[in-house]
Amino acid sequence: MREVVRRQSIPSTLPGNWTSMGCITDNVAARSLTGPTYTDTVNMTIENCITFCSGTSTGANGIPAQSSSFIFAGTEFSQECYCDNFIENGATNATATDCNAACTGNHNELCGGNSRLNLFFSGGTPPAPPVAPSTIGQWVSVGCYNDSVNARTLQTGVGVTGPMTPEACVAQCQSDNFQLAGVEFADQCFCDTGISNGGGPIDANFCNMACQGNSTELCGGPNALNVFNFTGTITGPPTLQPPAGGGGGGGIDNTGNPVFVIDTPGVLPSPWAYSGCYVDNANGRILGNEQPDNNNLTVESCVDFCNSQNFTLAGMEFSVQCFCDNNVINGGDLATAGDSDCSMGCGGNLTEACGGPNRMSIYSSTKNVTLLPVPVTQTTDLPGKWQYVGCIAEPGAARVFPYQNILTLNNSATNCLNLCGEFGYPAAGMEFGDECWCGDVADIVANGGTNATETDCAAPCSGDPIHLCGGSERLSLYEFQGGLQTFHTPAVTGAYSFLIGGIVIPLISTLGVNNKIQFVEKFGTGPPNSTGAYELDVTLADDFNLAWRTMHVKTDVFCSASLTLPDKAGRQINVGGWSLDSTFGIRLYIPDGSPGVNGTNDWQENGNELKLQNGRWYPASMVMANGSILVVGGESGSNGPPVPSLEILPKPDGGNTTVVLDFLQRTDPNNLYPFVFVLPGGGVFIAYYNEARILDEVTFATTQVLPNMPGAVNNFLGGRTYPMEGTAVILPQHAPYTDPITVLICGGSTPGAAIALDNCVSIEPEVANATWTIERMPSKRVMTCMVPLPDGTYMIMNGAQQGVAGFGLATMPNLQALLYDPSQPVNSRISILNTTIVDRLYHSEAVLLNDGRVIVSGSDPEDPRFPQEYRIEVYTPPYLSNGLKQPEFNITNTDWAYNEKVEITVQLFQGTTDTMRISLMGAVSSTHGNSFGARTFFPEFSCTGNTCTITAPPNAHVCPPAWFQVFVLDGPTPSHSHWVRIGGDPAELGNWPNLPDFTLPGV
Repeated sequence: MREVVRRQSIPSTLPGNWTSMGCITDNVAARSLTGPTYTDTVNMTIENCITFCSGTSTGANGIPAQSSSFIFAGTEFSQECYCDNFIENGATNATATDCNAACTGNHNELCGGNSRLNLFFSGGTPPAPPVAPSTIGQWVSVGCYNDSVNARTLQTGVGVTGPMTPEACVAQCQSDNFQLAGVEFADQCFCDTGISNGGGPIDANFCNMACQGNSTELCGGPNALNVFNFTGTITGPPTLQPPAGGGGGGGIDNTGNPVFVIDTPGVLPSPWAYSGCYVDNANGRILGNEQPDNNNLTVESCVDFCNSQNFTLAGMEFSVQCFCDNNVINGGDLATAGDSDCSMGCGGNLTEACGGPNRMSIYSSTKNVTLLPVPVTQTTDLPGKWQYVGCIAEPGAARVFPYQNILTLNNSATNCLNLCGEFGYPAAGMEFGDECWCGDVADIVANGGTNATETDCAAPCSGDPIHLCGGSERLSLYEFQGGLQTFHTPAVTGAYSFLIGGIVIPLISTLGVNNKIQFVEKFGTGPPNSTGAYELDVTLADDFNLAWRTMHVKTDVFCSASLTLPDKAGRQINVGGWSLDSTFGIRLYIPDGSPGVNGTNDWQENGNELKLQNGRWYPASMVMANGSILVVGGESGSNGPPVPSLEILPKPDGGNTTVVLDFLQRTDPNNLYPFVFVLPGGGVFIAYYNEARILDEVTFATTQVLPNMPGAVNNFLGGRTYPMEGTAVILPQHAPYTDPITVLICGGSTPGAAIALDNCVSIEPEVANATWTIERMPSKRVMTCMVPLPDGTYMIMNGAQQGVAGFGLATMPNLQALLYDPSQPVNSRISILNTTIVDRLYHSEAVLLNDGRVIVSGSDPEDPRFPQEYRIEVYTPPYLSNGLKQPEFNITNTDWAYNEKVEITVQLFQGTTDTMRISLMGAVSSTHGNSFGARTFFPEFSCTGNTCTITAPPNAHVCPPAWFQVFVLDGPTPSHSHWVRIGGDPAELGNWPNLPDFTLPGV
């Protein structure tokens, strides 16, 4: 069984008795956890947050120390940690997928999401609810008082020594000669000589927040102060000192004391300087990146933080708030009263000006500060045929669209629409400013999206602050007019049909040059009494006992590779296997007999005489242009270490043909069964995981690294080779073979959640600056098969819509067959065909038969939900479902040299030779998404009457030496095929291996 490593979103072992409680909602205006908090943009992990909340941190390793212990801890938005002894403000459970932001300190862990907390519980008993102390020395509680950021009841905000408690706050106010002290919002302290702005007592329940520094005490609430009165003697007027080193003029605080802006050279990092006092929050925040409130805030600390995050603007507001950005947004502008409006002392230095209520002291590292207008919805200058539809409400925590991208710094209508459109999604929505969602128009109604008022979509785009990108659970919705993708639904689709019951669950299926299907399966690890190999005569399918011939292998071929060789017998070779000796296995079979007549040959194997140089499980194989055999990649067997090398057969006596490939070492275990093809320009194309490159055909050094393959619209790490198994082919090559060759790869899966990919990607690897083209499929598909057909189209079939290859690792079988037609325009090449009733999952195959049908076999998921599948089906493609008689032809020369001209005699029943086509289809072995040997050619030909002359392909790079099925097509209808060999046997495989237990056909 193949094991797949998935992201450990929650560590399997947490500190102490802490356990995960799942994902819960949060709100920036009313936090679900209201105790101590800290932010770490580099090293936040679940373990670090728990250590902080449990009070066991000593301040080491970048984790702040705090004295109290809390029983709940929560991580949010990748970098934030919150603590509490209670779950506050009506928080509710959210779907686990909402908590999808990787922790900044460990990308294999998830630290909440936007307005979502990953919640953790220590198992402890909650303490008694916090209370406000009635007396603190000579200070007496006078109750809970109303407050407002625009009209302070106590007007002087101060910083305290250490974490916030009522004791620390009254001590600071007493030290500064104030009569009154008040604590608010868990971590804020205010002082004054009297009550201002109509402040007065309110219900004590409004003062409901535990103190940051002592969870047993209350420290006010949102816009609510626990107020204390000093009953002793005040010794003098309140006094505040100017900052050391001097500063520029700022303003006068509410007690008449001066506060200063920092404009002294050398105090701030160069070239930072004061820009001015700006009006905030008239139309939303004017700097978009807010940090958690900090009672020890100074101008220097805020500027240092913003500078470290590569922002060019830093803003301080309301004594304790720090903001960063690169532009002043939301119509922000200088306050008309100038610097005097920014008159609140910083929490960490009361002589420095840190803004005021809705006033922000802004510092800049550039000479010019860009002021951006109030953002509006972008309705013009949209890419392509996209149009704005309106503001859409999401159904609570559920989502309208399936694919989320968080574009923290670059979300915009242009970027989001281009991203969704590139992957074929005609509906897109932006939300929360930095989220881009992709899907289909039908998703809106299906998933409960409803119209919302335009004012609900009021969040500026993270990458375009003059335009809006949705809001809280609100999508700015755009739709592509006219559709991006056309999926055809032809009247004639062909159909699946039952062929015969099986005695084997194949792992590899091959159509031999005797027109019989050779199956190999697990031997020793498969069903009891299996011999590991069988041959099926399709012409005898009506008689089960005659149709099957038992054959034999000696070692386990589980997850090996097969090819048809270009020797004159059309031998089949099978290499690699499951474990130990079988991974070194080289097995050969000479197809014999004929349809209706049994053969007698069997697989030949002797590991003591002939074996691979490296043992391989899950290798790929290919015949090279020089006729030798390339075997590449794999593992050492039984989920063992990688074998990141290739080797060439035949191996010379005493020689070593192995070459280590560092890129296979680096991408293990996601690169098994890589896709390999000979290129007309002389190189070898190889695709593995989500990468591709071209290798020199002699040294196997990399000559060109190609762009990475696109994955899912929301996960660029989507892979295409085992275990995230897609399938690959080379598109048809047409005489005179001057057009660039195209590689097509369909399906695959993503790491972690293992959502199958719903697209095909293609590339012309030999073209300068080659890029991948994405074409969406009608459904997701992993573990798929792709079958070249004689009319130049490709059947896409088998597989699942979720999971990865391996035992028990996939669900949702994909029963739909598709037809891919490369002669049609991109995004209009796929037709939806018929469905099967048979689940074809891991270890399923599909191969073209000589009569033009497709034989479909296998499925061995080792999963009680999906049985092992013995039934053999055939699919009759549309070209055989129109009632037309198949053409016929005769051929005598079946061994072609390159550029040779070969005569055939044809008999057509519908059209003429003017509308006729001829195709050459390479011999195929099908396993694990690979069609080893597949190649399609449409050669040049000319006809006189019913005699036609075919010109063979020109050379071994355009057409590697191989056996091919020749088909004549009368309009859409193919003939039965005849086998021919093209290119001979340049590596003299017919004389290899010259060993006692192997029969040689000679050259």
